[in-house]
Amino acid sequence: MTIEEVLAFEEMQIFDRKSVNIDPKALAISIIAFANADGGTVAIGISDKTRRIEGVDYDIRKLNELLRVPFDFCVPTVKAGIEKIQCVDYKGRKNHVLLMHIEPSMEVHVNQADEVFMRVGDKSRKLTFEERMQLMYDKGERFFEDKPVPEAVIEDIDLGVVKNYMDQIGYSKTPMEYLRENKGFVKEKNGVIQISSAAILLFGKNPQLHFPRARIRFIRYEGTEERVGAEMNVIKDVIFEGTILKMVTDAIAYLDTQIKEKTYLGQDGRFVTEEEYPKFVRQEIIVNAVTHRDYSIRGTDIQIKMFDGRIVVESPGKLPGLVKTNNIRHTHFSRNPKIAEFLKAYSFVKEYGEGVDRMWKELEAIGLQGPEYRINAFMLQAIIRNNDFLERKPRFEKENHGLVMEKPRFEKENHGLVMEKPRFESKESLFYIIDNAVCRKELTPVIAGNVKRIIEVFDLNQIFGRKEIKEELGYGDYKAGKAIEAMQLLNIVIPVQGKGKGKYIIKEL
Repeated sequence: MTIEEVLAFEEMQIFDRKSVNIDPKALAISIIAFANADGGTVAIGISDKTRRIEGVDYDIRKLNELLRVPFDFCVPTVKAGIEKIQCVDYKGRKNHVLLMHIEPSMEVHVNQADEVFMRVGDKSRKLTFEERMQLMYDKGERFFEDKPVPEAVIEDIDLGVVKNYMDQIGYSKTPMEYLRENKGFVKEKNGVIQISSAAILLFGKNPQLHFPRARIRFIRYEGTEERVGAEMNVIKDVIFEGTILKMVTDAIAYLDTQIKEKTYLGQDGRFVTEEEYPKFVRQEIIVNAVTHRDYSIRGTDIQIKMFDGRIVVESPGKLPGLVKTNNIRHTHFSRNPKIAEFLKAYSFVKEYGEGVDRMWKELEAIGLQGPEYRINAFMLQAIIRNNDFLERKPRFEKENHGLVMEKPRFEKENHGLVMEKPRFESKESLFYIIDNAVCRKELTPVIAGNVKRIIEVFDLNQIFGRKEIKEELGYGDYKAGKAIEAMQLLNIVIPVQGKGKGKYIIKEL
């Protein structure tokens, strides 16, 4: 980054300017706000009002004081990367501006007054107590599933369900011993037995007695849109209740009965049946909703809405922690780790962080687009599409006389050369390079996620630069520039000549 770029940037969600004369306590607010949100950069040595270049080189005592702010004025300590860029200050002297790069944190950070700030737009906003608690839940410091359930008693727990789970994981003690000795399911405080939310949801005799909307609702619509009133087009409306395991099992089994199929004669002379959506994808989209919903939101349930050509699963709660719609494929964070671990024991959760990526791969393998994720108010929507299922021709049909409808690997126009790898395989190779760079600490996880999103969106032969990235993904100028720098560092882009300055295509491996 150059001084010209620093001066040109507008203050925004991930960028702020501060005078070298700023009070350390005031600087701590910006640092804490960035760490609690999406991360960002603070440029120190430039007036945030007039953009006058002051520099930091001629007051070493003040500079050292500011460098200690992430350690001395932030609780817990905020990790900050330091960079100096050359400049000429307003007095005409050679000088430097200090860039303090703050990564998004999995912890909630406070100042010395125990106040929590979060970056919202171009402001560092102080959070209310309720907002602070929600942030703690989102970042995983305090899970709602650990919260005691008022008026719940030990008789509300089905010890037979606990025993089944113990058999599944190979635990040899009694069910009551398991509940008291593991994961805080049952605690005693001041002589009073406390039952956690997770214990009720996983092992309760009647979880909906305490969490009435902790359930799954399946709605089948006729057509492609949801209509109400006189035009209401609901043709099925089914509610699934019970423990987490029962709801998941019942909902998946019922959705299986609603999936369209088509059958045709396969290459080996046997009939082949294709389903509208892959089995794993149908299962995973429900399991994700149950595992990661925000159970502190009591006013609505998980809804599976099935239309012609798409399934929409709506789950209460925004994306947890550092997960965003543009990095969800490769970024994992569990809002309810006890529920996730429970479902993993029953093989509904395979490996943490694998599910969404595998959904993408399975959909792409049959020519469908990956899942879409949207935030609508306090609800997360996951969408899978198959608009042309009935119109799409099978790979093997009578009219092609039993030949697979693909180009042969050896044909005249490619002079006997083996055809290139499918594009999604080439992109997977790029993701592998990016992940290795993160492991070697050449890239931060945040920048790696930004780069992966660019690779997902742009075709391998598509020309792009900062402008195109900003238009397609909504990145800011700094975010787009850092992503391109990272791609150049990894040698996974090729400069394009004659199309304007700073244009590239993704290298095909």
